[in-house]
Amino acid sequence: MNYLAHLFFAQDTALSLTGNLMGDFTKGVDLKKLPLEIYKGVENHRLVDKFTDQHDLVRSLKLPLSVERKRFSFIISDVVFDHFLAIHWHKFSELNFDEFVETSYQKLLQAQHHMPERMQFVVQRMASQNWLSSYKSIDVTGQAIDSLSKRIRFKNNLAGAIVEVKANYDEYEHVFLEFFPQLQDHVEQSKVEMI
Repeated sequence: MNYLAHLFFAQDTALSLTGNLMGDFTKGVDLKKLPLEIYKGVENHRLVDKFTDQHDLVRSLKLPLSVERKRFSFIISDVVFDHFLAIHWHKFSELNFDEFVETSYQKLLQAQHHMPERMQFVVQRMASQNWLSSYKSIDVTGQAIDSLSKRIRFKNNLAGAIVEVKANYDEYEHVFLEFFPQLQDHVEQSKVEMI
């Protein structure tokens, strides 16, 4: 899962949102020194990622990809799932999407002092450029994938993957709509953030 989905699974507090997003920024962070609510958020993030990466439906999305992109299947689906969550938000939440996004930005920015430097930079850009709402566009989602390709330290074929996603758009959407409610149930039953 990517940024929007991890925030979706957070509790409605600045510290939980921070922890659920921080799961991608824990390198060099002593988690035991963080407030418990952030620590639990990181644990929830990891639960979501583990369930997603091990799920047969998500694994099936390797099949429509070209040989050179199959190894990046999980990265591609993580980002593309944020696209589908954004456009199908009303099916999974009673909250207004735009209000959720704006409130999430505000709370994350309030909690910056708990974040590692790299995460602060990302959160500031996310808010100023409104990344979460932009996931509604499949083309912008493709740009996000291209951006990730530049952060991979070895030569890769991840950039341009959105062309293959578009060619298999209905399959990605079908998998997401079948998978995401199962992920919701798993998170709710696990109750990682219940202190």
